[in-house]
Amino acid sequence: MVQAYILIQSEVGKAAAVSAEVAGIEGVVLSEDVTGPYDVIARIEARNVDELGKMVIAKIQEVPGITRTLTCTVVHV
Repeated sequence: MVQAYILIQSEVGKAAAVSAEVAGIEGVVLSEDVTGPYDVIARIEARNVDELGKMVIAKIQEVPGITRTLTCTVVHV
């Protein structure tokens, strides 16, 4: 299982809608509005890195109102 945090920037005034839509995507464990340079942070899980990448590109980045994402893969050191 691969896990990652997706830091999401959205259009002005769209953070709540983006967070709600992202939360409904299969594989998204958590999606919350936040303050700071990013508007939404989501935690996602996938079987492998390729599946995780496909989820970000094909599902999350397609959500209307998202302008940029940054994927931070969880590592266990």
